[in-house]
Amino acid sequence: MFSRQSRYRDVPDVTVPDARGRMVLAKDLRMTPVVTGTYRHTVTAGDRLDMLAWQYYGRPLQFWRICDANPGVLSPLALVGQETIDAVRVPLTVSGDPPWAELVAALIATAGVDDVLVDDGTRLARRQRTEDGTTFTLTVTEPDRAVVIAFHRARIVVTELITVIQAAGFTTGAPSDAGLAGRTVVIPVAAGG
Repeated sequence: MFSRQSRYRDVPDVTVPDARGRMVLAKDLRMTPVVTGTYRHTVTAGDRLDMLAWQYYGRPLQFWRICDANPGVLSPLALVGQETIDAVRVPLTVSGDPPWAELVAALIATAGVDDVLVDDGTRLARRQRTEDGTTFTLTVTEPDRAVVIAFHRARIVVTELITVIQAAGFTTGAPSDAGLAGRTVVIPVAAGG
């Protein structure tokens, strides 16, 4: 019943009970193989898995090979930036100790927000300083704070997320896409070379 290109073609048949207790023929579970690839593809807006499979294999139905080679990405649509769940990184500034718990609670309580990750780090910055007529450069540490929010694009937009963040007492910087566009996915070698 499966085409020669199907990933399920070589999966063995098993007999399992259906909802009424009758024994029916079905395919066994297909374990995702360990796949490595030497090719890398940078995802761009408008990429589709079938088109990538056509580009790299000449067979659009071989898209599943790309999915197998990228097990860290759970949804095939997420591989090419078309998942309904999106992620945005918003740089933050706040005076004093950041009220992280309040911010996370407010974001999680917002309809359409799936997950929140706090990035409370530091960065090295160069600053010019003048003393006694001599100017020199210092390397100092500065806070590098941000929040990464996974959200459903159909239910909420980034400007609404910014409003929630600002209501929690933070000043926001320019948000940036934290999704897969611009990132690299593994393209395995086609079967047979």
